[in-house]
Amino acid sequence: MNTKLPLLWLRAETKAFERRTLLTPHSAAQLLACGYEVVVERCEQRIFNNNEYGTIGCQLVDAGAWHTAPSDAIILGLKELEPHDGPFNRRHVHFAHVFKEQQGWREVLSQFVQAGGALYDLEYLTDDQQKRVAAFGYWAGFVGAAVAVIAWCDKQNKLTLPELSSWPTKEALLSTVKTSLATVAHKPDNLVIGALGRCGSGAVELFERCELSVTRWDQTETAEGGPFDAVREHDILVNCVFINSALPSFTSIEHLQQPQRKLQVISDVSCDPFGKHNPLPIYSQCTSMDKPSHTIMQSSSENPSLDLIAIDHLPSLLPRESSEDFSQQLLPTLLNIKHLDQGAWKRAYDEYEKHIAYL
Repeated sequence: MNTKLPLLWLRAETKAFERRTLLTPHSAAQLLACGYEVVVERCEQRIFNNNEYGTIGCQLVDAGAWHTAPSDAIILGLKELEPHDGPFNRRHVHFAHVFKEQQGWREVLSQFVQAGGALYDLEYLTDDQQKRVAAFGYWAGFVGAAVAVIAWCDKQNKLTLPELSSWPTKEALLSTVKTSLATVAHKPDNLVIGALGRCGSGAVELFERCELSVTRWDQTETAEGGPFDAVREHDILVNCVFINSALPSFTSIEHLQQPQRKLQVISDVSCDPFGKHNPLPIYSQCTSMDKPSHTIMQSSSENPSLDLIAIDHLPSLLPRESSEDFSQQLLPTLLNIKHLDQGAWKRAYDEYEKHIAYL
């Protein structure tokens, strides 16, 4: 092992239904070839088999062993850690969901500060143009739109969207959507807000691949602020807006309660009910893979019922393809992780320091 290179430690994911990883065996092999030592925790829910890592030269250890990893190890993960997982006395790389003052953000960051650790949030790894070096956005939009169509078709058939499990491929998911559409008498009209971004492009592609109409909105259409009647006038709304600043609300409970609403399904791919910038302030709790939809309005003599889908790890429903894509995007930055004081790593650390100053 080259002692000048940091030890990279891929931890097991603990979030229910999370099957993705930021480090595929293919990317791990490239890190090994460049002299990095890579330790991988065994994880039965990860889409890639443990042996796929072992056979290329990664050291396999038990899940949760990162708590006793060498103090200089960099702990790689995907989803957030909870305060009770602390103390965080090492350098961690993952999506923490704390820099927009989400629920529990102070408690999480305190576990870093008190223990002397550091957080490099994947969302804030950016290039010189402030663009994220890696993102799951396309896959979140694609899956979010797909699940919305399945849910809408189920509603027409007096059914409830059942527990979700991952699809092996993108084509398998498309097949499921098309099978659902074959059960209904007419096709839904669809609105995507944030259609020009990575997430929105995924949602638009899903609708186009299924030969469904789609109205594309982005900053120009939402600049004046809502509520927007167009939200009410489509069967399905997919919100793909990247939220990093305050936005006027796109709709409200009162707006949705007005008579003659057509909208029956909202898929909030942005999924930030706890953040102060949420443009859909109509719910306060995410949904989950086992309970993917929630009825926020019952049917009445004037309006159909309205169901909400707000799952914060939608790409896990296409875990292999989304992991391969994300890991390949991230790899050039990971290969440069020996220089934490430069580039994307320095910018991510500066973001961390800015927020711990609030504590």
